[in-house]
Amino acid sequence: MEQHDIVIVGAGVVGCAIARELARCKADILVLEQGADVCCGTSKANSAIVHAGFDAAHGSLMAKLNVQGSRMMEPLSRELGFAYRRNGSLVVCLAGEDLPRLRALYENGTANGVEGLELLSGEAARAKEPNLSPNVVAALWAPTGAIVCPFGLTIALAENAFANGVRFRFGTKVTALAKTGAGWRLETSAGPVAARCVVNAAGVWADVLHNMASAQKIHITPRRGEYLLLDWRAGRHHVDATVFQLPGRYGKGVLVTPTVHGNLLIGPTASDIEDREGTDTTAAGLAEVAQKAALSVADLPLNTVITSFAGLRAHEDGHEFILGEPADAPGFFDAAGIESPGLSSAPAIGVTVAQMVRERLRPAENPAFDPHREPMLLTKLLSPEAYAALIQKDPAYGRVVCRCRQVTEGEILDAIRRPLGATTVDGIKHRVGARMGRCQGGFCTPRILALLAQELGVPMEAVTQNGGDSRFVLDAGKNRR
Repeated sequence: MEQHDIVIVGAGVVGCAIARELARCKADILVLEQGADVCCGTSKANSAIVHAGFDAAHGSLMAKLNVQGSRMMEPLSRELGFAYRRNGSLVVCLAGEDLPRLRALYENGTANGVEGLELLSGEAARAKEPNLSPNVVAALWAPTGAIVCPFGLTIALAENAFANGVRFRFGTKVTALAKTGAGWRLETSAGPVAARCVVNAAGVWADVLHNMASAQKIHITPRRGEYLLLDWRAGRHHVDATVFQLPGRYGKGVLVTPTVHGNLLIGPTASDIEDREGTDTTAAGLAEVAQKAALSVADLPLNTVITSFAGLRAHEDGHEFILGEPADAPGFFDAAGIESPGLSSAPAIGVTVAQMVRERLRPAENPAFDPHREPMLLTKLLSPEAYAALIQKDPAYGRVVCRCRQVTEGEILDAIRRPLGATTVDGIKHRVGARMGRCQGGFCTPRILALLAQELGVPMEAVTQNGGDSRFVLDAGKNRR
């Protein structure tokens, strides 16, 4: 049976952040992920917001790690080469009777240590964002709010962890867990694995794993959020800051935000469901998104919606991050209940949980640890001169595959050949943006399939969208009636 020092279950943004931090020490580390790639669960379908930290209850772990994670994100983006933009955020108040709630949010954020918070009149808010609704009577301005690409962040963390010795195993589901004298035994779909320590970063499945290890039960409810994504040509100048509505019972409400790719994103809804893989969208949910977004931002170009999607948040009953060892499960470390502001908090969660594990194992430092990662080459960011020189060196960078997002064959090949390279069509999309444009892959998908088949040495029938049976091409002989 395989023996490891540390097994991390889950390769979302939190699992990858913990893996990277643990790579700073000398240890045998394995990450198990039931999906076909990193960032296949909660981390791939969210608002992509780095929250400033004004919303989480003062004194909570959420508040502390949100503010810490927000402060860490920009320097981390420089180390790892992922997209980050500090665009600021506005929380808009739509009725005079709610002004005390807006002030309470300001006071909570100030107590949490958020820098630069400012209460604005409706007129001052519209001076910042002219497309705000005339119904906005006041707003809270948070200059430290920012946006990232959740795929880019997670992939960067994973690649850097991998480069520093962490191993990843995809398509592997943990089915049972038991304490042993030396640590823990995990039964998986790929066979048993033993570890001195286990880290539970399993997202909406984290309560299932925790409850295998501990008699102190926790409960997570999948909370579905539906979104609409608008084409960048229409949405790129509509708002610059992230526009929130005053938080309510089910979270921060429907927001309107630019993305680092130039699109406009609106959502999410908040529906508690039982299906831990229930990422389907609904007509009612998407109608709610459009209706509520129009309350805070006027003249949204909803005729330019290019896609809709839904993600799941791991809502724990106590609405708090659960980090650390249960009293009856030494060597088992939770990173559970990581819902919003989980993405914002991920760098700080990584440091916190890694330190807990290191205190138990007492490993030596890894003197070879390199915190830097070479970012992916994106031709659209190059100067004309640099791009011409690149094409001269390798003509593959001159062959455009995805017309909507101007992604070339060379970039797709890079995405496959990199450490932890793409093995699925979604893996290409998440790394270089192909299939994320107006046609949603209508033009480029056949060529992407061919390149994946060529590089992976498999027939096109074996290439999937996101692992499992999600194939694009069926073997006509095998499926002939």
